[in-house]
Amino acid sequence: MAGVRGGYDRWALVYDHDANPLPALEEPLVRAAVGEVAGRAVLDLGCGTGRHAVWLAAAGARVTAVDFSEGMLDEARRKAGAAAVRFLAHDLHRPLPFADAEFDLVVSALVLEHLCDLGAFFAEARRVLRPGGRGVVSAMHPAMFLRGSQARFTDPESGQLVQPGSLPHTLGDMVMAAVRSGFTMQAIHELVPDEAFAARYPRALRYVGWPMLVVFAMSAAP
Repeated sequence: MAGVRGGYDRWALVYDHDANPLPALEEPLVRAAVGEVAGRAVLDLGCGTGRHAVWLAAAGARVTAVDFSEGMLDEARRKAGAAAVRFLAHDLHRPLPFADAEFDLVVSALVLEHLCDLGAFFAEARRVLRPGGRGVVSAMHPAMFLRGSQARFTDPESGQLVQPGSLPHTLGDMVMAAVRSGFTMQAIHELVPDEAFAARYPRALRYVGWPMLVVFAMSAAP
């Protein structure tokens, strides 16, 4: 996993523009699962280029967003509306630098495959949530690893195919890590692209009818 940070620093330059089907498939459901956020304190864990943090702030949330890639954070800070977000550099393998029960909502997108200890991640997410707070977490579906797929991109300068580093956690690993950390599962959405989606995002064509993403909607147990 040592190359994950460096890989994402390189990916930052093209992340929002390389026609990756995963964010496009994920974002509508994440937005629906998040719901109304005006006036809420929201933490975005592994915010990347700020694709969720910026719209959350525009919707009236008080957003704190963390990522360990300075390249990704640089791109996030350049976006319109980014001035309303508090961005912090932080490695999610380490305890979060926030107080207990500081947030109403935790969002994390496409991060789990890059984490060694899912239990520690979910425990920290639960710790910083107030009782009754909510979590919305998306991840590449474990079924993708059965097709030899993981996070990867083509470096725009060298043309090299780069795989930052991924771990094949099972769906059970993810669910049980969350439940054991004090989350209650409200919904588990497994997202499968159809032909209409693949027509817009050709890289999804080989996965039509195959689970590409999972989104967990959770609440923090009192």
